[in-house]
Amino acid sequence: MHCLTIMDPVLPEKTGTQGLHRRKVQVNKMEMLTLESFDEACECVKRVTQDTKLIYSDYFSAQTGNRVYLKPENMQKTGAYKIRGSYYKISTLTPEEREKGLITASAGNHAQGVAYAAQSFGCKAVIVMPATTPLMKINRTKSYGAEVVLHGEVYDEACEYAYQLAEEYGYTFIHPFDDLAVATGQGTIAMEIIQDLPLVDYILVPIGGGGLATGVATLAKLLNPKIKVIGVEPEGAACMKASLAAGEVVTLPGVNTIADGTAVKTPGTNIFPYIQKNLDGILTVSDDELIVAFLDMVENHKMIVENSGLLTVAALKHLNEKNKRVVSILSGGNMDIITMSSVVQHGLIQRDRIFTISVLLPDRPGELVRVASVIAEQQGNVIRLDHNQFVSTNRNAAVELRITLEAFGTDHKKKIIDALKAQGYDPKERAATL
Repeated sequence: MHCLTIMDPVLPEKTGTQGLHRRKVQVNKMEMLTLESFDEACECVKRVTQDTKLIYSDYFSAQTGNRVYLKPENMQKTGAYKIRGSYYKISTLTPEEREKGLITASAGNHAQGVAYAAQSFGCKAVIVMPATTPLMKINRTKSYGAEVVLHGEVYDEACEYAYQLAEEYGYTFIHPFDDLAVATGQGTIAMEIIQDLPLVDYILVPIGGGGLATGVATLAKLLNPKIKVIGVEPEGAACMKASLAAGEVVTLPGVNTIADGTAVKTPGTNIFPYIQKNLDGILTVSDDELIVAFLDMVENHKMIVENSGLLTVAALKHLNEKNKRVVSILSGGNMDIITMSSVVQHGLIQRDRIFTISVLLPDRPGELVRVASVIAEQQGNVIRLDHNQFVSTNRNAAVELRITLEAFGTDHKKKIIDALKAQGYDPKERAATL
């Protein structure tokens, strides 16, 4: 038997803010995250999950030199893997715990998982979400019968408030990642991966707070210790990487990433020892890489995957080994249209599919037609023109023409610019505007 320290939420009577006190609980660690518990969870989650078979990716395999398979958890009913841990956790609660009502904090995917699972069990669910949560995730959560409360700018602030509400109203708290039963439910993904691809070499798993990585890494090692499980975090929210480097859970001063589902400042304390033991490494990727990965996924696999779910896709090119069987877990696909539009536009700009240049030309009839003819001859497509007559006090000497164009890519962009130079213009590249 081992003594495990658990942090409980307590509201000081006068301050109205959340405090913590410690209680010692005797826990037999051999009973947690075992093959038996994973097997039980696998049977349990089948009641609510879709069969997300691995998809072989010709495109990413050719790009990376590995045999890449995608685990499309974005195709789950709630749009993400979170239904697994939520449903399994709630199945382990007593009737009394369910009757109290459930509460959680989430940026969206865990929210929908808890809401859907609570509806399945006939429980009340209250979900605290950051005020920055995309509208689609909020509305989807409400559609499963949950009460949504918006609070804070990031997950950690929403979580603190959820603990306060749990204390005030007696709700049963369902933690999105720092709960061993939740992690067990998430780990069922590893069982399915190995059943589909018994000789898998690498599994890439996104990390926010660490629950998914805990379940996947622990079960993978139980089934085959040779499998390498690599966690992937956004550069702007790499709380697990920082914690592993420190040897203990640490809190980042802030997070800044478009991967909102993994924008977590503090990883889980209860699951951290399992990460230390079973995770083989962590990669970080930039937001720019996520934007490119989104376009790659849409164009080559016709799938919508949210930014957090694309972490493992963006990380594929960072693996040093080649000719390995690699599974990339696409953790979710809940992305609102406005975010999607922004990502597409920025992705097109990054790939030189859209760019802006400016040229100076005399303010006389026919000059605009001349420039347009040069671009047309090179099959460039003009999508925006800005004509500034006041760039110089001598309009006859020069006016500025800013042109936003659509091209096939970098090589095509260079041909257009070279053609303009050959006609005596001196095009200057500008920040693209749409």
